[in-house]
Amino acid sequence: MATRPAGKTPARPRATGAVRGPRAAGRRDAEATRRRILEAATAEFARGGFAGARVERISRSAASFDRMLYYHFGNKAELFGAVVEETYRRLWQAEEALELSQTEPERGMRELVAFTWHYFVDHPEFIRLLNSENLQGGANVKKSRGIARLSSPFIRTLTDLLQRGARAGTFRRGLDPVLVYITIAALAYFYAANQHTLSHFLNRELMAPPSKRWLAHITGVVLASLRPHPGGARAKPIAQTLTKAPRKRLNRP
Repeated sequence: MATRPAGKTPARPRATGAVRGPRAAGRRDAEATRRRILEAATAEFARGGFAGARVERISRSAASFDRMLYYHFGNKAELFGAVVEETYRRLWQAEEALELSQTEPERGMRELVAFTWHYFVDHPEFIRLLNSENLQGGANVKKSRGIARLSSPFIRTLTDLLQRGARAGTFRRGLDPVLVYITIAALAYFYAANQHTLSHFLNRELMAPPSKRWLAHITGVVLASLRPHPGGARAKPIAQTLTKAPRKRLNRP
């Protein structure tokens, strides 16, 4: 009978692709299932809001089962939170792709306004999901640890754009990047979100095709709000001027 030399331990067989394959394939399948559920949930929540969405419809659309939805996301509320977070993630990623840090300030601002407008027009599900979340008081967003982190890199990029514009004399100094971003988003969001009622109320079809005039208008509004005041440093903000305006006395009988 053959004996093994002293001190020698038989080498363990090295893991092969065949051994690792089933486990890796299982992980890939689980991730694919999760993505399908997330995509189906995005469409369902955008269509019916949080209250109107149905778990069984999401599972059916994702070619999955309710138990898999609960396994990956916990419950309907947590799934909705994941959908909102993913929606924000896609927006921020698209904004980052603008590469504003490499762009001349005024041109970069024009690109940001145009991007925001077209994104809201091209992604109506984004508007519907935000409307639904705001109806709940932002309950799911408040629980998210990732949404605030998602915005930070882009706000830094916008800050750099405004500062470079200020050094070049194109923009005023001391502009708040968060307020600038809210201004741009508000001008694009309100028009896109209220197009149906406004079209009827104003007797003008606002989105057939999407209004180039509105994009030109809001671009001009944003740039005008960023430019230096005509009087330079001595010019006072409108709010300050109104606050310190003398009050007129009423002539009482």
